[in-house]
Amino acid sequence: MAAHTGGGLADDAPAKTGAWGLLILLTVINVLNFVDRQLLPSFANFIKPDLGLTDTQFGLLTGLFFIIFYAVAGLFMGVLADTTHRGRLIAVAIAVWSLLTAASGLARNFVSMAIPRGLIGVGESALTPTAMSLLADRFKPSQLGLAAGIYYLGVPVGAGASLLIAGYLGPAIGWRNCFFLLGFGGLVLAGLMLFVRDPRPVRQKHEKGPSFASQLAALGGALARTPSLVAIMVGGVSLHFAVGAAAFDQLWFVSERGFERAEIAQITGFITVVGGIAGNLFGGFVGDWWQKRFSSGRPMLLFWMMLVLTPLLIAYRIVPPDSPFFLLGVGVGIFSLAAFYGPTFACVQELAPGKARATVTAFYILCLNVVGVGVCITGMGIVADILRAQGAAQPYSLGLLIFTILSTIALPAFFLAGRWFKRDRDRLPA
Repeated sequence: MAAHTGGGLADDAPAKTGAWGLLILLTVINVLNFVDRQLLPSFANFIKPDLGLTDTQFGLLTGLFFIIFYAVAGLFMGVLADTTHRGRLIAVAIAVWSLLTAASGLARNFVSMAIPRGLIGVGESALTPTAMSLLADRFKPSQLGLAAGIYYLGVPVGAGASLLIAGYLGPAIGWRNCFFLLGFGGLVLAGLMLFVRDPRPVRQKHEKGPSFASQLAALGGALARTPSLVAIMVGGVSLHFAVGAAAFDQLWFVSERGFERAEIAQITGFITVVGGIAGNLFGGFVGDWWQKRFSSGRPMLLFWMMLVLTPLLIAYRIVPPDSPFFLLGVGVGIFSLAAFYGPTFACVQELAPGKARATVTAFYILCLNVVGVGVCITGMGIVADILRAQGAAQPYSLGLLIFTILSTIALPAFFLAGRWFKRDRDRLPA
């Protein structure tokens, strides 16, 4: 018998029929998810002056207003994903966030953008916990890092595509029409998800499913019994300190590094797509190889990768824009973030109890987004306004450097997760 590793299939079992087709569909949906999510930061140099926003207000729209709804609703969506038909749940979620994205194009001020922006988070929160749960049921553990890495191509491809849309379509048709087009385009993908079969057995009407309280109890038990799972989450949250602050990158490029707004959106869009695809594939393939070769598992790969790349990530916030390290640093930042997703989410799936994988994933996403992204986006906006009021010549540069240094807390967290990984995985019940 194959050893249990926490995934839906034994490691010697083949991937289920249709697994790769489902992965492609979910990846395309995740691309759309991140195009929609990144539209506001990508169009920062268009929307901020058009709506008359302060840095703090912009930070709230891209940070707390979106993230709090996204992350808190995500915990409930994770429980739903563990108890309901997952394909239909994703279909409804896509339809909701797509219509609200279109509605965002009608915004005329801070409040009228904040309302749909927050509600979009509710719709988008259902996707990843549900998708990762579906993938864990269809791929064996030794392939799960690659599957998660391919799924998370949605982050760099979606973010890069949103920058290219801002750089090319924005000047041509305006940011509002871009929101309208992308919002209505999502309805097509929502229809396709209605045809996806859920491999989980259908519960009979007389059978009582797990309650919200029982799922939360399973989550609490997993965190209490599995230190490596907690360390993985701490590392991911810390890494996202810099990710949250980077919502101000487009404003930084234009106001403090001298780029033209459409030009830098185009440049960083291409870098994001290329660097992100390279990072996702590296994290997926090398993470799975590392898992088979070393008992420390994928977390230790993340430790060594961050240890090597962090000096360059700090340096590029300081060097002038004509330095060869500047655009290289942009690409390395995208690469390192993209390479993180496959290994970390594969680890969470392996270390979570089978009956609550989506719930544990949703809790992790809640932590990533509320603490790592939401607080830090809003915090970066507040820091920039304070520094500007105090006469700082480059408030964005100083703020981004501070949050990048804070993100190095991930180094000891990933190291400890690697030290504890094998012991904790072997303790999982069969």
